[in-house]
Amino acid sequence: MTMKLKLDENGNVVLQDGKPVYVQDDGKEIAFDAASTIQTISRLNGEAKSHRERAEAAEGRLDAFKGIEDPAAAAKALETVKNLDDKKLVDAGEVEKVKSEVSKGYQVQIDEARAQLAQANQNLASHMIGGNFARSKLIAEKLAVPADLVQARFGSAFKVEDGKVVAYGQDGNKIFSRSRPGEVADFDEALDHLIEQYPHKDHILKGSGASGGSSGGNGAGGGRHGAASLADCKTDAERVAYLDKVGNQ
Repeated sequence: MTMKLKLDENGNVVLQDGKPVYVQDDGKEIAFDAASTIQTISRLNGEAKSHRERAEAAEGRLDAFKGIEDPAAAAKALETVKNLDDKKLVDAGEVEKVKSEVSKGYQVQIDEARAQLAQANQNLASHMIGGNFARSKLIAEKLAVPADLVQARFGSAFKVEDGKVVAYGQDGNKIFSRSRPGEVADFDEALDHLIEQYPHKDHILKGSGASGGSSGGNGAGGGRHGAASLADCKTDAERVAYLDKVGNQ
């Protein structure tokens, strides 16, 4: 993808909020934030250095274990020696039995706590993602369908990671911002990208005038074929049925 500077009639670079405007191959205009890009590059370079240093430190620690071909056997031997040194029981094997019995008593509680935590995380993610759909300026200004139906169609593309809502494209990769290189797209920018890739986007955009095609000559009356267009739908249930119909065509 290439980008060209947008020039005015006098050949001067067009600025938006003090940032030069670029035009991409698909005609979209982006105000390029050079300062933010430099900060992002610096941050990524710092992260790369940190990863390299951790890898080098790990390799250094591994040098102490050279010659040990069976780490599991070595760990078991050390544990047995520890049990003997503790002198809690004469037979080191009895120590392992005691540990096993104690762990069984807590395992159920641990499993329950993990399940509750997983459910809490799932509820939090659902709340965060649903809130973004409900507050979306893009949905309110650009789409002809309510936020809950938009979430029903595109909600699975969004996840909560490190406390932030991020989106994934059809290729399975995160959707990154066009105006902030190196940063993930914010909610509305990511949703706009997903809508652009949606093959039936004309049926959900405001003022598109798309009818979706009438089936069986039923017109707006619906009948067994449903509404002839999204505008003919009177209830959310009819809108869902209509979007399901055009999505399967």
